[in-house]
Amino acid sequence: MTMKEVKIPFLMVVVAAALLPIWVLAAAKQHHQEGGEKKKLRFGSDGQFKILQVADMHYGNGKTTTCLDVLPSQFPTCSDLNTTVFVHRMIQAEKPNLIVFTGDNIYGFDAADAAKSLNEAFAPAISSNIPWTAVLGNHDQESDLSREGVMKHIVGLQNTRAQVNPLDQDVIDGFGNYNLEVSGVEGSGFENKSVLNLYFLDSGDYSTVPSIGGYGWIKPSQQYWFERTSAKLRKAYTSKPQAQKAPAPGLTFFHIPLPEFASFDSSNFTGVRQEGISSASVNSGFFTTMVAAGDVKAAFIGHDHLNDFCGELSGINLCYAGGFGYHAYGKAGWDRRSRVVVASLEKSEKGGWGAVKSIKTWKRLDDQHLTAIDGQVLWSKSSAGMRRKKPVGGT
Repeated sequence: MTMKEVKIPFLMVVVAAALLPIWVLAAAKQHHQEGGEKKKLRFGSDGQFKILQVADMHYGNGKTTTCLDVLPSQFPTCSDLNTTVFVHRMIQAEKPNLIVFTGDNIYGFDAADAAKSLNEAFAPAISSNIPWTAVLGNHDQESDLSREGVMKHIVGLQNTRAQVNPLDQDVIDGFGNYNLEVSGVEGSGFENKSVLNLYFLDSGDYSTVPSIGGYGWIKPSQQYWFERTSAKLRKAYTSKPQAQKAPAPGLTFFHIPLPEFASFDSSNFTGVRQEGISSASVNSGFFTTMVAAGDVKAAFIGHDHLNDFCGELSGINLCYAGGFGYHAYGKAGWDRRSRVVVASLEKSEKGGWGAVKSIKTWKRLDDQHLTAIDGQVLWSKSSAGMRRKKPVGGT
């Protein structure tokens, strides 16, 4: 769319450089610079884990970058700084456990210095000291950094949980394919078990196949990684201790919509659809891959700024966030917005916290009151149980 230095033996470095892809070396460098593993993501003592999704900031050069599609009264004083203020407001209002930026974080064509623009775009998340992460959109690489360069820069920023690519798969398309595990409440029987799994994928920018035009898509190598990761997490979750019968719920985050986002009309989604579904011109089958994996309950994207709906298809909710950034195209008078996702745990028979009970979502508008709209339950353990128990051919 448009709109601390670590001493490593020299020989080891030479050998590593000869054998490993550059993004593996970048990930290893980040690990050493940060002094080892970061603190686990886990549910709070209130039994909740809250995610703030920020889609399509389209950050340019800061206060000198003007806004698009705002009211005439807003235009004279509107800039990228309005986007920054909105991020700050959302963080203060929702106090999330994780912030997820789902692509087009900067608008490369209008960013004179990609690294500087990325630093400024993510500054509210960095200064909040809240864990945050990001994937790439189709515009992030259009300044002076490649897609790999942009992702490597993001990975080097403070408090980020982003990864350039998985360390256990040497060959994979794109940059920014990784997963994060969210453990249960500390002191509970699930404190060392991932009860919520988050998958992040690079949906590409534009097709690199001469005979196929349009946007990029999630490739077979990425889907293979997702399938392996999902199966590994399922095995861990259904094994002792605290062996569970079904996999832990999963959520996916990427930028460009899948063709299946076009499966809905106003009768079967929550939110609005005000523009077409700008998916790739080919269907790479990732939706079917998610359905087959059996753990994904929802997929969250950006890209089409005037769409903010969620619709359920084959047990998976497909959700837009709606446009966030003020240098992104929008609709004058239609407030910029952000999506919030909350997973809640069930109480065990002994009164402690157990597995995930439900996943809910709502959006907030960048108006005077940060008005919350379109609250809905995306998934609940009880309703999933009823669906599984429904007899074949029953009514």
